[in-house]
Amino acid sequence: MSNSLILSIDQGTTSSRAMLFEKNGTSAAVAQQEFTQIYPQSGWVEHDPEEIWDTTVKVCKEVLAKAKDMGRSIAAIGITNQRETTVIWDRKTGKAIHNAIVWQDRRTAPVCKELKDGGHEPSVTARTGLLLDPYFSGTKIGWLLDNVSGARARAEKGELAFGTIDSFLIWRLTNGAKHVTDTTNACRTMLFNIHDNKWDEDQLTLLNVPEQLLPEVKDCAADFGTSEESVLGEALPICGVAGDQHAASIGQVCFEDGMVKSTYGTGCFVMLNTGDKAIASKNKMLTTIAYRLNGKTTYAIEGSIFVAGAAIQWLRDGLGVIKSAEETETMASDLSDNQGVYLVPAFTGMGAPYWDPDARGALFGLTRDTGPNALARAALESVCFQTMDLFNAIKSDGASLDTVRVDGGMVKNNWLAQTLANILDVPVQRPMQTETTALGAAYLAGLQCGIYQSLDDLTSNWQQDQAFTPDMDEADRAKAIAGWANAIKRTRSTLD
Repeated sequence: MSNSLILSIDQGTTSSRAMLFEKNGTSAAVAQQEFTQIYPQSGWVEHDPEEIWDTTVKVCKEVLAKAKDMGRSIAAIGITNQRETTVIWDRKTGKAIHNAIVWQDRRTAPVCKELKDGGHEPSVTARTGLLLDPYFSGTKIGWLLDNVSGARARAEKGELAFGTIDSFLIWRLTNGAKHVTDTTNACRTMLFNIHDNKWDEDQLTLLNVPEQLLPEVKDCAADFGTSEESVLGEALPICGVAGDQHAASIGQVCFEDGMVKSTYGTGCFVMLNTGDKAIASKNKMLTTIAYRLNGKTTYAIEGSIFVAGAAIQWLRDGLGVIKSAEETETMASDLSDNQGVYLVPAFTGMGAPYWDPDARGALFGLTRDTGPNALARAALESVCFQTMDLFNAIKSDGASLDTVRVDGGMVKNNWLAQTLANILDVPVQRPMQTETTALGAAYLAGLQCGIYQSLDDLTSNWQQDQAFTPDMDEADRAKAIAGWANAIKRTRSTLD
């Protein structure tokens, strides 16, 4: 077992990835494949579940072949996934009844507004830790049941199954033997009581979701079944599951009360460990389950930014002003300042701390001199400013944030990491292994199958690659922040 590798499936918003990890947390192999983003209309985002499945199987088989070439065995599978993305499928055929509705999707904003106007948000937040927003899975389930012909009747008969992407993958990997999820994914549905650790009857009634649809909820490190040999070529135990941001927090070994990580992928997510206390935010942050191990729940405060790396993808695929994300580092650093250009990337509304589903993206400060470099810099800076907004909200809730551990593909960009430190005015720590989301899933699987004996084994693996210390003049920082505040004010659809 000590020489075995762990297979981590990282099913993200824009790509499916498989990684093999050594016991010490280093990567032995990786395969990744992007898949199609579907935009049926403004504010709607969908994925084809079959494409998610096909790309996942393909990358898994690719790294398993590499393991075979190395003469290495696989101890277990860990799974991490884009959260809140919603799939409903037929229990007999395993086929989805509709495209997956992605976490970024805004189509249920009217439903959320109606519930909010009806005075339901305080009780929803008290039970689930969440706000009434189309971000979460619950209203997406309702939309599918009410808009796919016959779906609600079939759900009530027990013919259909709901799952976030982890559940869907496990169902397919086990050929329908397991309909399960973990606490971190369950707590993002708006159907799960984070205090009682079970599906909440009042929430099911409020959102009109039949309980027959729902998966069994397990700890993050647990027996989630075994993959069928016919699927991946060998039968492997599935031993760890966590939603992507929770997995990243585990990969960053943020196990102590007060530790904070910030992950930069398609979106950006800041998570602060609050220990065994579910602290209610007064500043529109979310109270969530960080992880549950051996039946013990650890909580967190989280802030979610919907668009981070997606803004860079937009520059590449939407505008065609860059060919790769990597070139934005040089483009941004070639400018002495941002030329007064600000991008507010509210392409699918605004997340924390604004929660404005009707806002849309905007560019400010454009002149005849504005070129691709300024756009690239504005996109990178928008990530830093949005993170600052989250940090300010968390600080207002009483937290002391002295440093932040960052991860995700974007933080390989040194200019971004340094600018983040400057705007936040706190040191930024980048680990040697920046793919901490996949690593966290591997750690969970390793805990369950015996590769690791305790969280202390994981903590000793963490190594710093580089620290970025603030070095920005305070007057320049204040000017930059004031420009951002003005851009935010002009973008929002409504003001508090």
